[in-house]
Amino acid sequence: MPNPSQEIIGTDGNELSGKRIVLAVTGSISAYRAPDVARILMRHGAQVFSFMSDNAEQIIHSNALEWATGNPVVTKLTGKIEHVTFTVGASKADMILIAPCTGNTIGKIAHGIDDTPITSLVSSALGERIPILIAPAMHESMYDQPLVLENIRRLIEAGVVFVDPIKEEEKAKLASLEHILCAVISNLSPNDLVGKKVLITAGPTIEPIDPIRRITNPSSGKMGSAIAFEAVNRGAAVTVIHGPISVPLPKQSRKISVRTTEEMFERTKQELELTKFDLVIATAAAADYKPETTSSHKIDSRIHQTLTLELRATPKIIDSIKEVAPDTFLIVFRAQIGLTEEALLADANDRLQRTSADLIAVNDIGREDIGFNSDYNELTLVDRDRKTLTLARAPKRIIAKQLLNEASKRLKN
Repeated sequence: MPNPSQEIIGTDGNELSGKRIVLAVTGSISAYRAPDVARILMRHGAQVFSFMSDNAEQIIHSNALEWATGNPVVTKLTGKIEHVTFTVGASKADMILIAPCTGNTIGKIAHGIDDTPITSLVSSALGERIPILIAPAMHESMYDQPLVLENIRRLIEAGVVFVDPIKEEEKAKLASLEHILCAVISNLSPNDLVGKKVLITAGPTIEPIDPIRRITNPSSGKMGSAIAFEAVNRGAAVTVIHGPISVPLPKQSRKISVRTTEEMFERTKQELELTKFDLVIATAAAADYKPETTSSHKIDSRIHQTLTLELRATPKIIDSIKEVAPDTFLIVFRAQIGLTEEALLADANDRLQRTSADLIAVNDIGREDIGFNSDYNELTLVDRDRKTLTLARAPKRIIAKQLLNEASKRLKN
């Protein structure tokens, strides 16, 4: 007979149907929210199991999580080797979610320290390539300190996904239930790109005026990074050609760093000539112009009160992709500002014709809540038949998932 606590499974959706998620709870005061995290996952179809640290038990009793999930809670490792039971064999979890996660536990995981049920669980999960999602919660001063940020960076490079905390009242508070749910759904992606080769261009390029001044744009590379992580999660062999960016890229991806548009143009052509890519996604915001001449020394503003630059257009990377690789499925990004629906469609169709792209993704960079440097985006997809699909405003990792859903469907056709 099912546990009465599990009668809510699937009542709000089936996105997580059949998924086994281990919710690990550490000693942040936000541990009191763990039952709500478990319940929202269950309402969307998941079967949830729990691990708790000693410090978490000082904040919330294990009975609360046993009630919430309908399953026994692991508070100590025994001869049943619970950390292995949930990571190997028929009972293995589909995901490990640590919510909330303290800076202490982040540091232990980043340095391979296994001295709690949770860190041992994660160690085994990393070895088995089980997706790991971490939702930190602590005082803001602790979250922003350089050693914690470095530990987070190391874990991201190892494939761990973080759900950013909400910063308010000098706290880095646990993310909202909806944000955690979206991240879980997004990262339990299908393996529909196994065997596929994907090339992504990302970030800005820079064109030097002199050794310290340059022409560039505010592109952060966040959209390209999100797509790269999602493609890797789906099993693709991913190559990323990127300009100067500070956002992480998947450890499993092949990374090619460039600076100028000319360098990105040449490396993209070279990669396309050497490798048969199934999918190319051009998210890079390459500089459209470069100075006709570049000074080899710093231009002294005390001497030159005015400075006139003669600019010339840089090569259009996306225009050459289909010329070199006509069989690849090409998705190009198009940044626009404030176009009407009719004008957007006309512009997108023109760009599709000129690039021979299969799909164009248009975003409005004039909006402050999406686009450059934002963690959110909203895209209008237009295909060769002038059919449109809007991917409504969402975190870029969710947009990346939705975009690759569309690409995967078209690659199968």
